[in-house]
Amino acid sequence: MESTKEVLAFAVELGDQLLRNGGEVYRVEDTVLNILEAYDVEDYDVYVLSNGIFASANEKRDDACSMVRHVPLANYHLTKVVELNQLSRDVCSRKINLAEAEKRLKQCKEIKSVSLPLRMFFGGLGSGCFTFMFGGGLEESVIAFLIGIIVQHILSLLNKSSASKFIGNIICSMLIAIMTLILLFFGFGPAYHSTIIGGIMPLVPGIALTTSIRDFNNSDYLSGTIHFIDALMTGFCIAAGVGVVMIFATRYLGGVLPL
Repeated sequence: MESTKEVLAFAVELGDQLLRNGGEVYRVEDTVLNILEAYDVEDYDVYVLSNGIFASANEKRDDACSMVRHVPLANYHLTKVVELNQLSRDVCSRKINLAEAEKRLKQCKEIKSVSLPLRMFFGGLGSGCFTFMFGGGLEESVIAFLIGIIVQHILSLLNKSSASKFIGNIICSMLIAIMTLILLFFGFGPAYHSTIIGGIMPLVPGIALTTSIRDFNNSDYLSGTIHFIDALMTGFCIAAGVGVVMIFATRYLGGVLPL
């Protein structure tokens, strides 16, 4: 017979992994609640934020326990979310016992991210396609493709060094603008504005903004505000990085840039 503490610890750990890998707040909360119900835990309370989980169970019994988990905002890994959701369904349907569930949870945590070469390729492909969509020609799209590959590699290095996400966005957006203007100086990519727009698109916080809107729609106003501020700050960092380079180039390197 599983103890209340074991069940609560497992439920919170699974919720933690869901939340840090991109799961919505209301889904994380439902998952933790459903697991507690599946193991006949009584008198429980669960409160989930974008960056934290608060849970308690059997408060009126001798085996009462509570847990608080800080979950920092991190990079999303939707493959883990899919596997964790399947695990929670198997647990709630009692297809596996708690010991087996803990082993599968450990396996889910060890799922690796997409390889760096693949991220670099698709990062470049996304940049090139967005450049074409925003009015760039074949030349600008190819330039954006190459810049996107370089930016993804730089992002990987910054992540390994545990640099702040906001600092990383500023650095990468500055490099996108610098590389584009250097190529413009040598006569490549006359529609440089399309190249810059396409280059920064992989940095745009689309998931964070979408998640904030969904949180607001579900009346999770605090979580929605956290995600919205995260998206807003990311967008500000991208704009600041590109803006600094453009202002410097306009004022000190030959006047107004061609449109």
